[in-house]
Amino acid sequence: MASKLRRKTPKATETILRPIHPNAGIAADYQRRLDALIQAMAKSVEFWLTATYRQNEPRIAQDETPADALRRSMRELSKRWVKRFDDMAGKMAEHFAKSVEARSTGAMKKILKDGGWTVQFQITPAMRDVMDATVHQNVALIKSIPAQYLEQVEGIVMRGVQNGRDLAVVSEELQKRLGVTRRRADFIARDQNQKATSAFNRVRQTELGLDEAEWHHSGGGKEPRPTHVRAGKDKVRYKISQGWYDPALKRFIQPGEEPGCKCVGRPVIKGFS
Repeated sequence: MASKLRRKTPKATETILRPIHPNAGIAADYQRRLDALIQAMAKSVEFWLTATYRQNEPRIAQDETPADALRRSMRELSKRWVKRFDDMAGKMAEHFAKSVEARSTGAMKKILKDGGWTVQFQITPAMRDVMDATVHQNVALIKSIPAQYLEQVEGIVMRGVQNGRDLAVVSEELQKRLGVTRRRADFIARDQNQKATSAFNRVRQTELGLDEAEWHHSGGGKEPRPTHVRAGKDKVRYKISQGWYDPALKRFIQPGEEPGCKCVGRPVIKGFS
């Protein structure tokens, strides 16, 4: 059953609602959980690879190839940490999705209440679809972290063996790779928070019978998209169910859909007679 929107005292003029921004605390919590797993993985990888590397370092210095021992260590580490991330992915993704849904629904209720509207939200098939899609998307992203990191680490170690590099050089490269992985996890947390918030908002708004919104540019980001800036400045309106046509991409998009986009929509409630 879809949600219903009622106003105690109908007005003749339209109302443009406040936008619902993603909650920074949810993104920070998600990022902390990811970072804890990543750092534990990196610590384990460096410990075991250091031990194996030291055992074979004399041969490495002599341009021999003790790669088999290092490959065995990498296979064992990869198996262990891929499984660990796989075990945690579902729980983390579900916790994240439920947090975003609860917060966005609560924010929508408050905005409407402040404007004098009453609403009864229901758990609808459309909301369940967005929840499932959010969970599946984030499970895939979480699982991609160890796969990508461990593949890159193996490349660093094998190049170290081939070039006769000492452990200090290899360790330095591992630390750089860890930094890249941590930054990617941070981006995943922030970007998915934006996307999930936008998706839940869109469904709730359409279920309330709202069909139009104003594009609102975030004003943030080092390299803002010119078309998004212009749409926000011009207060461009778009169909919530369809999205806004971005002339740069030549297709319809939703606020927050593009990577790193922080734009939001301001739903329009039409006047009542």
